[in-house]
Amino acid sequence: MLDIAEQLHRWVEQGRDFAVATVVAVGGSAPRLPGAALAVDAEGTAVGSVSGGCVEGAVYELCREALENGRTVLERFGYSDDDAFAVGLTCGGVIDILITPVRGDSADREVVAEAVASAANGTAVALARVVSGPAGLLGRALLVRPDGTRTGGLGGHPELDRAVAAEAGAFLDAGRTGTLEIGADGSRCGTPLTLLVESAVPPPRMIVFGAIDFASALVRVGKFLGHHVTVCDARPVFATRARFPEADEIVVDWPHRYLARTGTDARTVLCVLTHDPKFDIPLLELALRLPVAYVGAMGSRRTHLDRTTRLRAAGLTDHELTRLHSPIGLDLGAHTPEETALSIAAEIVATRRGGSGAPLRGGGTPIHHGVGEWVGAGV
Repeated sequence: MLDIAEQLHRWVEQGRDFAVATVVAVGGSAPRLPGAALAVDAEGTAVGSVSGGCVEGAVYELCREALENGRTVLERFGYSDDDAFAVGLTCGGVIDILITPVRGDSADREVVAEAVASAANGTAVALARVVSGPAGLLGRALLVRPDGTRTGGLGGHPELDRAVAAEAGAFLDAGRTGTLEIGADGSRCGTPLTLLVESAVPPPRMIVFGAIDFASALVRVGKFLGHHVTVCDARPVFATRARFPEADEIVVDWPHRYLARTGTDARTVLCVLTHDPKFDIPLLELALRLPVAYVGAMGSRRTHLDRTTRLRAAGLTDHELTRLHSPIGLDLGAHTPEETALSIAAEIVATRRGGSGAPLRGGGTPIHHGVGEWVGAGV
């Protein structure tokens, strides 16, 4: 549910009752991953999605029922060749969905309220909810913060809360959402429980070096993809708010100096658009040795060959140079800044998700990477 935290936070502040349907597990070709959510309030307003449209109507009705009777339920939706009009996934996948009412009398309303408030405000938290196990525990929630403190409880053995908090903390460290199996007494051998752990972490960073016209289009695409976007350039006349109104930050500094002092992590994307050796070489010498998700550099193939020669002379190894995406982007035949930004964004997504960049038409591999096999636990 944390993927729609901003809307849910507003509903909580307004005192609204609502029900949330959350994808718990998926199998085969399913359009949404665990953690995707659809919520319905008491007035019938709906936000979010759990299937891209295939089963939204049925899930909407289940949310309305949960609001009326106050019961948490776990439902499975699949595909049936025997009944073309059955509610299910036309793509042939299977999804398990947890429907949880969040009403004034809900035991875990305060936990959910704090979770969506934290996620909406950009504060890192993990929310663990029971999705299968002993009667009475379904839907119970535990909120875990990066420092290990927690709110709520799973209604079982005290050791269970401690064990789940430790496991959820590991999910949070990795920024991961998925299922966890553990014994109801906190051990690995007690009555089995399955929990969905959702992690809310600040958006990944995209740092665009070089305040050129292509950068403006890339900033817009980066924001569309959910990044916190910074533009950095040593030239104050170009690095201005007027030129990059949608950027989260604009920094006037030498690129390598800024990169050395700013924070990066394994989700950070670095796009070098300066294509000038006095900026590129010291910047890439540092960037290619950082544990970031992506490093791309703009320039022609001739520029790339000259750049790699200079970087080798600066001491970079062949292994370090294999991390450099240059010339930057996928071959889309792009000409305009917007088309070029799209090609860069496509390469970033393919790199992050393990895609090939090849057309899906005629391919024999799963469309949704990582969900070709069952993800999570069944019911």
